[in-house]
Amino acid sequence: MSAARRSFLLPLILTLVVLAVYSNHFQNSFHFDDFHTITSNPFVRDLRNIPRFFTDPTLFSTMPDHATWRPMVSVSLALDYWLGKDYKPFWFQLSTFIWFEIQLVLMFFLFRRIMDLADAHPSNSFAALAAVACYGLHPAIAETVNYIIQRGDLYSTVGVVASLLLFIAYPQQRKYCWYMLPAIAAYLSKPPALVFPLILLAYVYLFERPKTRLRATWPAFAVTAAATILTSLMTPRTFNAGAASAWQYRVTQPWIALHYLKSFFLPTGLSADSDWGYVAPFSIEALAGYAGIAALLWLAYRCSRSREARPIAFGIAWFILALAPTSLMPLAEVTNDHRMFFPFVGLALAVFWALRLILFRETARLTAHREWVSFGVAAVMLVLLAAAIGTRERNRVWRSEESLWRDVSIKSPKNGRGLMNYGLVLMGRGDYSGALSYFERALALTPNYASLEINLGIANGGLGRTAEAEQHFRRATALAPGAADPYFYYGRWLESVGRTTESASQLEAAVRVNRFAFDARDLLMRVYAELKNWQALDRLIAETLELAPDDATASEMLAARANRGQELAAAEQAARANATPESLVELSHLYFQAGRFEDSIAAAKKALALRPDYAEAYNNLAAAYNSMQRWDDGIQAAVQAIRLKPDFQLARNNLMWALGQREKAAGHAIPGKPTQ
Repeated sequence: MSAARRSFLLPLILTLVVLAVYSNHFQNSFHFDDFHTITSNPFVRDLRNIPRFFTDPTLFSTMPDHATWRPMVSVSLALDYWLGKDYKPFWFQLSTFIWFEIQLVLMFFLFRRIMDLADAHPSNSFAALAAVACYGLHPAIAETVNYIIQRGDLYSTVGVVASLLLFIAYPQQRKYCWYMLPAIAAYLSKPPALVFPLILLAYVYLFERPKTRLRATWPAFAVTAAATILTSLMTPRTFNAGAASAWQYRVTQPWIALHYLKSFFLPTGLSADSDWGYVAPFSIEALAGYAGIAALLWLAYRCSRSREARPIAFGIAWFILALAPTSLMPLAEVTNDHRMFFPFVGLALAVFWALRLILFRETARLTAHREWVSFGVAAVMLVLLAAAIGTRERNRVWRSEESLWRDVSIKSPKNGRGLMNYGLVLMGRGDYSGALSYFERALALTPNYASLEINLGIANGGLGRTAEAEQHFRRATALAPGAADPYFYYGRWLESVGRTTESASQLEAAVRVNRFAFDARDLLMRVYAELKNWQALDRLIAETLELAPDDATASEMLAARANRGQELAAAEQAARANATPESLVELSHLYFQAGRFEDSIAAAKKALALRPDYAEAYNNLAAAYNSMQRWDDGIQAAVQAIRLKPDFQLARNNLMWALGQREKAAGHAIPGKPTQ
């Protein structure tokens, strides 16, 4: 087979095999951070926001503490939403997977070129293919491919791979710096890509002449320095990396790096949300981590001294450098399986080039010891088969919220958040008792977790335990006074039990602390409508549509307000043309809905002047008086309506409401609201 044909055929075979292995993942649903960045984020629903993604980092997430500058990711999400016309997981998964396949093809050509620089031989195509196949089929890589919002790891990795390949393949074009374009796209996807100049420097140091090193790499350092400054300036002040202790986080990272290294060879215990914690600076784990990093550095140094072994040194350097950003930035979790995606590119190169040297360091061995080659090929095929099986299993785990969080609850039993999220799945099915058992287990592990308190409130509310529910909602707002969710869910519960005025107060707090709390905005609009607070509703509608012009609830409310205004004008005209008791009661009702209570009372009284025994007119009076907190007048009007029409339920509701509010000072208020 000619070299040109092999260069085409081998990557094609690889992409088809990877497609077959990932064929069960295309319908996998949204998870975890996908909700606040994608499914609850109205900005990805409109392609007109694409320019804004580059200038306003707050559009990345509806949670201010998670808002960061990743415009290329946001652009891709908007395109996927547009292609699918909705949040259809297939289009999002397909988009991610296409770029994953592109990355694998680029890796094949990159690896082969680096291998040829060390020891040129036709077998390098197969060594590169094996390395990329191991990477592409590795179960740990599936953690990124399945997790839609973590496509930022994919974009940053493919950008670095592409830039390095262009740098190597077209040396005469380096002076134009075209090779930096993929890297720049990577910088706009996720900050870890900013280590590209260091990876480039490692390559130049190992494989090119010393005199070219500074001249070849300084443009990359200059562009990256500017990108680093820009990224820092564009990161909102509200962003919170989340670590409880930056120092303890960084001390733990060498141990985590050793864990990642082990996971390359034995990817057991993969979990979407681990329960790993900090380690003490001089613990056995920490010392093992320090020793492991030192051993890797020593091995890289030794390999760098031999031309044939330099791909190993470069692969180790890539692994360490790619881990550096997430090791130095103190994040909320000390480890996350999707963080292996970028570093494993280097490990795949280092490990498989080492195997190539072990099996046939000298070209003569290819013919003299065919049994070695056969054994090596068989071993690699067995490893790839095992990896493919593991990846398909991880794809099944990521299928739904239930399958994912059930796996987390088993793999990470000390993770309170994982237990809580599996409880959420049960609660979504209406199993409040089952959910509560998981929430209580989580509470023992994370006693000061606001999200858990919210869900304890929801579960207790679902079981009719009103006092317990309110206690948990109040504790959630105390634990996280700067977050919108505690206020939103407390307000939603209050609205569900008829405490509408109190609900409005909580929802207003949610919107006040987070202007992108669209769930709270939507519910607050409906609550304002129930309370007939039209001035506040109109203000909220305008404000919401300014933030998100396609907000469905605000658009619906705006249309309803316009229609109601038209109905009111028509009713006024009809009453003037032919003032019947019926037309006046209808006008009174429309005035009431518009919050014009004095006009509602006047129209109802005109109806009674024409028909003194009109029960509906008395009920309108009762509702309007109650809304003006004229309880005695409301009670009197409701009693008259019931006297005329004993089975009039709306009038009975208004009577109960007025009596309850009059007794509120004694602590006996009856939930409800005035109704017509």
